[in-house]
Amino acid sequence: MAEPRKLGFVGAGNMAEAIGRGVLSAKLFGPKDLLASDPAAGRRALFTEQLGVEAIDSNSDLVERCETVLLAVKPQVMGDVLAGLAGHLAADKLVISIAAGISTAYIGNALGEPPRRIVRVMPNTPMLAGEGMSVLAAGAAATDEDLAFVRRIFESAGRALVVDESLIDAVTAVSGSGPAYFFYFVEAIVAGGVRAGLTEADATTLAQQTMLGAAKLLAQTGEAPAELRRKVTSPGGTTEAAIASMDAAQVRSCIADGVVAAAERSRQLGK
Repeated sequence: MAEPRKLGFVGAGNMAEAIGRGVLSAKLFGPKDLLASDPAAGRRALFTEQLGVEAIDSNSDLVERCETVLLAVKPQVMGDVLAGLAGHLAADKLVISIAAGISTAYIGNALGEPPRRIVRVMPNTPMLAGEGMSVLAAGAAATDEDLAFVRRIFESAGRALVVDESLIDAVTAVSGSGPAYFFYFVEAIVAGGVRAGLTEADATTLAQQTMLGAAKLLAQTGEAPAELRRKVTSPGGTTEAAIASMDAAQVRSCIADGVVAAAERSRQLGK
């Protein structure tokens, strides 16, 4: 990889922190190659004190100093942030956005002077544990080199996949919202364990380690989830009783319907 371009985070929240920790740990960047801006003094202090990264309160100053700008602000304030950057962010700089529902075309139009080199990324919260799933979509003017560069950034805190931007709503529904489905399922398992006589603490420990182990098994074996499920489900056994009960309640269909509903909502919120 070539010498790092200075990477600036517009917004120094939890996801920006996770990305920053990832690239520093992977040695893709050194602390002096990063810069962060945020209106909250506490977040600026965290970047400076824990990551050794300079943090300022001016977005416009940041984009003038950085070759690559990562937009890590909430979707609802993106319009205002882009309006403030439009006169300061040079047209040849690479822009990365992790804001859900905000298209590369919207960002380009808001910044002006098209075409802009923009890569849109949908990360998820497991990035905070170094196990994120990030999906990248290139804007019309982004190059293959840009996409490869951004991919390296996000693979420093998990895995990354490239798709066409038209698929981002489906991605949001599966991996963006997916951690919440998992936590919801674990909540239900814990509740069932308590009803069966366990303490909540013991049921939680059992569920956490079981889900962690099952996820690792799925990732390491490469086998289809249906096949792994069949291997656990002995005829006439306890697992078969559980699956039969869930099938009778149409749990599988409800989960699939939920994913579709999330994708539709993502389309409605997009701009």
